[in-house]
Amino acid sequence: MMEKFGVLVVDDSSFMRKCITKIIEKNPKLYVVGIARDGYEAIEKVQNLNPDVVTMDIEMPNMNGIMALKKIKELHDIPIVMLSNYTEEGAKPTIEALEAGAEDFFLKSELIKQDVDDKVIDYFINKLINIVESKKVQKQCLKINMDEMVNKRVLNNDKPNAKTNIIIIGTSTGGPAALQSILPNFPADLSVPVLVLQHMPPGFTKSLAERFDTFCQLHVKEAEDDEVLQSGNIYIAPSGFQTTLHLRSDNRVSFKITDSSNDNNLYKPSIDVTLNSAAPIYKDHLLVAILTGMGNDGVVGCKSVKENGGHVIIESENTCVVYGMPKAVFEAKLYDVQVPLQDVLKEILTYV
Repeated sequence: MMEKFGVLVVDDSSFMRKCITKIIEKNPKLYVVGIARDGYEAIEKVQNLNPDVVTMDIEMPNMNGIMALKKIKELHDIPIVMLSNYTEEGAKPTIEALEAGAEDFFLKSELIKQDVDDKVIDYFINKLINIVESKKVQKQCLKINMDEMVNKRVLNNDKPNAKTNIIIIGTSTGGPAALQSILPNFPADLSVPVLVLQHMPPGFTKSLAERFDTFCQLHVKEAEDDEVLQSGNIYIAPSGFQTTLHLRSDNRVSFKITDSSNDNNLYKPSIDVTLNSAAPIYKDHLLVAILTGMGNDGVVGCKSVKENGGHVIIESENTCVVYGMPKAVFEAKLYDVQVPLQDVLKEILTYV
């Protein structure tokens, strides 16, 4: 029999609960194990129903979604996907929820709008399934010798002779939490720029950059069109656009931020698009890290990176929220080393 995963739907709106329930129960791998109307009820239902995953509204009476998230994470190892409003005001609490341990988030407006695209629904459903399945793999990995498992996934490539001149980090589902273990720990005297490509809806990367800027040793900002890359800065590629790198006549490198409304690429920003532009410029001076995320964005770009002499680090399966993007690079043999999240920064700094 096919394994089915139970979903707890948490929302104060009866309409939203019905909509989400209807969407979830269209898929044979998912079923709604229960509903909750506020944070207090969510905590109680998690305790009693033991769901595989929770969809959590942020704004609710009595106890909001962020407070409930923090309490649930203290007591249970259950993945939680937040449902966010598509507004600038909604971005900040969403980023706070991701910091507090939410695996990912999804826009309510995308799910309930008129004539919603089937691809959007499929992406939401696949996100839930992928997160649950990855969580089960992580639990199994705890029973295995981690060092032995990781060592089997490491290629014996020598460290580069050429100096690294830029670090590009690509990530998606689970990315904001993963970035928390890396970006704040870059030393204040880091001699190269860092570019982060995080899959997010438009408007959310600015809040992400502003939040990281409050506790990172380096300055963190959203990348701007025609801006020259400067050492010691962390740039977040703006969501809803494609970010490419261009070599200027003065031999400096700048960003080109382009409107992607007519772009058929699912990901905006796309890691592939950025890496394809960066690889011919930086060649063996380029270092890439592919972290947790759904899909295979990055594998085409990593091919270009390796063809131009660059280097690729990927995150191990046992620490990924979803082992999709690193897995694609791993299976294509386009990486230099694969390490768990806690070792990614150390590995990056050995190259720099």
